[in-house]
Amino acid sequence: MLPAAGPSPGQTCGAVLVAAVLLQSVCVAVTFLYFTNELKQLRDTYSKSGIACLTGEEMGNFIQNLDLMESEDKAADPCWQVKWHLGKLIKKMISRNYEDNISAVNAERALTLSHTDGQQLRSPINRIAAHLTGNSNRKNSLSPHIDSSPRRGNGQKINNWESSGNGHSFLYNVELRNGELVIPQTGFYYIYSQTYFRFRENENEDSDLLAQIRNPKQLVQYVYKLTNYPEPIMLMKSARTSCWSKKAEYGLYSIYQGGVFQLKREDRIFVSVSNSDIVDMDKEASFFGAFMIG
Repeated sequence: MLPAAGPSPGQTCGAVLVAAVLLQSVCVAVTFLYFTNELKQLRDTYSKSGIACLTGEEMGNFIQNLDLMESEDKAADPCWQVKWHLGKLIKKMISRNYEDNISAVNAERALTLSHTDGQQLRSPINRIAAHLTGNSNRKNSLSPHIDSSPRRGNGQKINNWESSGNGHSFLYNVELRNGELVIPQTGFYYIYSQTYFRFRENENEDSDLLAQIRNPKQLVQYVYKLTNYPEPIMLMKSARTSCWSKKAEYGLYSIYQGGVFQLKREDRIFVSVSNSDIVDMDKEASFFGAFMIG
């Protein structure tokens, strides 16, 4: 019998090559896993180290003590250098922001003080007011019944108001010309006026005059303004009708009116009344005034 033949040299060589390839593959896989794990550990370590460079101690305390912490030992520490430069940058930004805020506050304060001083300087000029009271000399207080002036309007203008400061009258930054208040500044003004009509029977007066006075009367008060326009412009009018009986010894009536109007510089305002013969220019009852409100 023939002995069994062993593996051929070709088969042996192929088996060795396969085994070598498998071994090499296993080594490569193990080496790849090993280095991958090592790289991951190194990356985590350096990442945590970088963060710890900024979180190892509070940055607030570090910035406050930045100038006191400079030394040669710490200057060689990369982590300390990163903190030092970051702290310097933060301090610079805080300082610049503080200076900008201080400059803005100072500018606003200066503007406020300037505005306040300007108001204080202008307030005496803007304080415009006048209060005129009646003059007991009625003949000199009223215009004649007939006036040929083309700038008259209705009624008879009251010319002679009391403005010297006697009693309650005064003029403040306003001029009075021929019974007319001259407006010194354009703006809105409150204008007011009251006229006191009084009838008292006098036995010595002519009976025809008394009969004429007893007839129904339209008691009217007008407030006008004069501008560059040829005719006066009526601002207000108030009226009532009264009839005194023969048995009446006297009759008293007051007409008051007031309102807000826009007036321009150099405008003039005055008061006219009807039936000037029964107007009583008592200083507490007949008056005229205006003051600026804005």
